[in-house]
Amino acid sequence: MSRVPRRRAPVSSHLDAPQIAALRRALLGWYRRHARDLPWRRTRDPYHTWLAEVLAQQTRVETAIPYYERFLAALPTVADLAAAPLDRVLELWAGCGYYARARHLHRAARAIMTDHGGRLPTTAAAWAALPGVGRYTAGAVASIAFGERAAVVDGNVKRVLARLLEITDSIDAPATIARLWSVADLLVPPRAPGDFNQALMELGARVCTPRRPACATCPLARWCRARAAGVQADLPRRRARRTVPEVHAVAAAITRRRAVLLCQRPPHGLLGGLWTLPGTHVGLRALNPPAETTPPSQDRPQLLRSHLRAQHGLDIVAGAALGTVRHDFSHRRLWLHVYAAAIRGPARSASPENAVRCAWVPLSKLDSLPCAALDRRAFELFVARHSNPRGRRRT
Repeated sequence: MSRVPRRRAPVSSHLDAPQIAALRRALLGWYRRHARDLPWRRTRDPYHTWLAEVLAQQTRVETAIPYYERFLAALPTVADLAAAPLDRVLELWAGCGYYARARHLHRAARAIMTDHGGRLPTTAAAWAALPGVGRYTAGAVASIAFGERAAVVDGNVKRVLARLLEITDSIDAPATIARLWSVADLLVPPRAPGDFNQALMELGARVCTPRRPACATCPLARWCRARAAGVQADLPRRRARRTVPEVHAVAAAITRRRAVLLCQRPPHGLLGGLWTLPGTHVGLRALNPPAETTPPSQDRPQLLRSHLRAQHGLDIVAGAALGTVRHDFSHRRLWLHVYAAAIRGPARSASPENAVRCAWVPLSKLDSLPCAALDRRAFELFVARHSNPRGRRRT
């Protein structure tokens, strides 16, 4: 006879009001003793808090700090951010990755100036109404900068709550995510909600870690169901990753007097506004091409030549294959095959619908250019060639 999995009780039946109050006190007490001294925790300026929370979503704290300081030095107010061209914002973000965050910051800053008279919103609901601002960011800024009783759920908080309640369902499932938000809403206190939210995130980052959680030093250990059951190392659970289609693209490394020809992706969509080598991976549908655009290796130089003629008005000759780089997106695995190339004739005009901005960029400036990780690895293929006196060819 098969066992029926027992249903997990909601948090309200797991913890009564006095226990929730005790949990809050324990977590806040731990946080006040052990919180890291981070630059954005020394201020309640909502602009600073907003920038910090956006940076922290996909970047390690140690890496985020210099970007935070550099960004504020260059664009100290939301008005400065809104007035800056997008290229400048992306330049300040260069190397931090996940450039959509920078584009969303820029769009939201312009909305604040045009729709809110330059005043930053004071509630989570108003923050969430801005373009590119999600529920997590809205709750974080509203609670930390304005003291609103608003919850946050990021990766660290998901892990803490999944273990606290011994949630065995996938934390990627919509029903589980909704449950975690409900739990977070219940737990966040009316007093010091910002400190409580930061404490939950700090706990997940430093104690309730993905591997080898330090349960012996955890302020929530006495209430943790997973620890009581001895399954804390097995939680949280995630859905099995689905197989994603593979796409092959070709790109040209065209160099001239220690400079390389690069093009800027369209401003919208995945990797929008970032610089890359010219090739078949560039365009609004760049990462979702039909299957027939994945050519056998012997046809790639001809495909590259045809594409660059149509897209950029360039007549090129493709030379040696420099190598291949791989990048995994959530919905695609992209293989980018990079070829050395030279321009053999005068440039023609590309059709208006295909026109893409291109520029000669000195090799010495590549490190400061806003580029995706995929492109930086592609750059390394030809930069190494030019840096090696034995293997270098002048083009």
